[in-house]
Amino acid sequence: MNKLNNYSSFWLNNDWDTQSSIFDDEPVKKGVDLIALASYRRAISNFVSIVTGDSTIPVTFAKNGDSYTDGKSVVISSKLDDKLFDSTVGLALHEGSHIKLSDFDFLRDLGNYIPNKYNDGIETLRWTWADVKMKHQELLNYVEDRRIDYYIFSNSPGYKGYYHSMYDKYFHSKVIDKALLTDEYTSLDWDSYSFRIINLTNSNSDLDVLPGLREIKNLIFGSVKDLPSTAASFEVASKVFEIIIKNIEPDAQPMTSQSQSPSMSGEGSGGDSGTETDGDASGDGVQISTDGDSSSKSKSSENKPELTDAQKKQLSNAIKKQKNFMKGDISKKKLTKKDFQTLKSVESSGMSYVDVAGPNDRWTGKPTPTKVILIKKFTKELMDDNKFGLIDSFDFYKDRRQSDIDKGIIMGTKLGRKLQVRGESRETKWSRKDSGRIDKRLISELGFGNERVFQTSFVESYSDAFLHISVDASGSMGGDKWRNTQIAVVAIAKACSMIQNVDVVISYRSTHHTSRRRGSSFPLMLIAYDSRVDKFSKIKNDFWRIQPSGTTPEGLCFEAVYKEIEPSTKDKDSYFLNFSDGMPMFSNDSVEYFNNNAIKHTRKMVDMIRGRGVKVLSYFIGDSWERDKADSTFTRMYGKDSQFIDVTSVLPVAKSMNKKFLEK
Repeated sequence: MNKLNNYSSFWLNNDWDTQSSIFDDEPVKKGVDLIALASYRRAISNFVSIVTGDSTIPVTFAKNGDSYTDGKSVVISSKLDDKLFDSTVGLALHEGSHIKLSDFDFLRDLGNYIPNKYNDGIETLRWTWADVKMKHQELLNYVEDRRIDYYIFSNSPGYKGYYHSMYDKYFHSKVIDKALLTDEYTSLDWDSYSFRIINLTNSNSDLDVLPGLREIKNLIFGSVKDLPSTAASFEVASKVFEIIIKNIEPDAQPMTSQSQSPSMSGEGSGGDSGTETDGDASGDGVQISTDGDSSSKSKSSENKPELTDAQKKQLSNAIKKQKNFMKGDISKKKLTKKDFQTLKSVESSGMSYVDVAGPNDRWTGKPTPTKVILIKKFTKELMDDNKFGLIDSFDFYKDRRQSDIDKGIIMGTKLGRKLQVRGESRETKWSRKDSGRIDKRLISELGFGNERVFQTSFVESYSDAFLHISVDASGSMGGDKWRNTQIAVVAIAKACSMIQNVDVVISYRSTHHTSRRRGSSFPLMLIAYDSRVDKFSKIKNDFWRIQPSGTTPEGLCFEAVYKEIEPSTKDKDSYFLNFSDGMPMFSNDSVEYFNNNAIKHTRKMVDMIRGRGVKVLSYFIGDSWERDKADSTFTRMYGKDSQFIDVTSVLPVAKSMNKKFLEK
């Protein structure tokens, strides 16, 4: 991880910026990794929600050009090759805090609050009403930023580092540091006051270089902790304005070529400050000391450094950068229309990378970690995007595949009738007991000395159940294997949908090749159906789109989905049902997943699943001549609960499911 990105290192992988896009078609193309980008946005969105206490603030990407906080949303860049992630987090937090704390209506109506005496501008300074309004806006934004920063630093001190990174990237520069020690921007004009005020918190700031500058700092930082609103910030800004115009000389000219003041407009979206404004880590917030640190600095021009012509040019660019930041004109890389559409599918599907330890290397004995693409929702956007071989966006084979889904529904209806007993309860009653509830039928016997007129009852029922069906969707599962497996999977899901206390999740495992370059692929796990959130109509209408593709990253996918499998509890029975056609096989630049290494790793993952109290059933899908493989390799991976099956008939599945589901 880049040393400048140390605050984000705990949630960003150190190789986030080295991967090409998973959706690239060309072997050498460097693109935007949209899965990483989506995860990045989600993480920043969580940060904004935590800091602001408002989970409704949207964090979006720049689509149609640069943007700024408008009081409703936070816009971030889609640029992933920028290693200063911390600064982007800081910018999002800063913009989000403005949404929470700034009064945007006040900012938009600012002209209504400026004293009427300035309606005609300031003739002596040759300022129009527009000039006066702009300069009030500049000062207001500066004071408002200090108020916002103080609030966040005081209430969320753990996020200071992100703010510092933001200011370091967008605001600070060595030439600014040096310029503050020179005679640059020391004339009695607005540009000079603006430049010096913006950089008040810089350690090189000289509070005696301009009259009233020390008073301005005392006023701003002496009041910032007590400012309750944007309107209060404006009162301070107005006082600063009065101090400045009292000291400006009408005929004074800037000592540099800068003719435009460093603007602080942008409806509260910008900001500045040095890292000295945050006080200590205890959460005291923005430093409010009114003592200047410039007394030890020489006031003599003879001892002051001078900027070279090259440095003056650098200063000009640095001030421009400051101005743009203050205005909220921060460049944010846009997404292409195509990428934006794909990102929508990534976001809607909950797609993310899952880091897995992988198998132990046969030479070093250490794990070989890799990433698995986990798709948690089978959405329309994902279906339409046509990025994964596992998901068919075309309907050429729809009718034939749909007929298989319909067959599964018919079979499942029959199976469901057999399993419905699981949703039933049985009550057994015992009469003539010494305690319990009074049996009304025996009340008449009380007069004959019978005191055993009570009854007790016992209700016997099945626990709730969770079933995760995982299907091998590798290319070798094509043809009849796939058709019959789909029929069986749909049948089981349909049967379970007829039982009130059974939840079903169906996942498909395959691979996704990011480019034609060898080794550039990922294991892929698609959660296509979850009865806890999906209606059965999703299976009926959309499952025809799923088709076999890629290789068999068996245990790697199990490891990625491990946390998604509910453990068994005293109130819930959990089952893991697997369909596969044999040997695990996968490789990319991170891992070699073959033969004994893959078999042992798959067995390890299956044992981990069992360790959660989950009952495992595994079916080997194959022809009769493959039975020996099922009895050897397959059994090594799945143990005694594995069996060979011909899924041309759902009956064997029905029998084993019935047996497991009806176990007490």
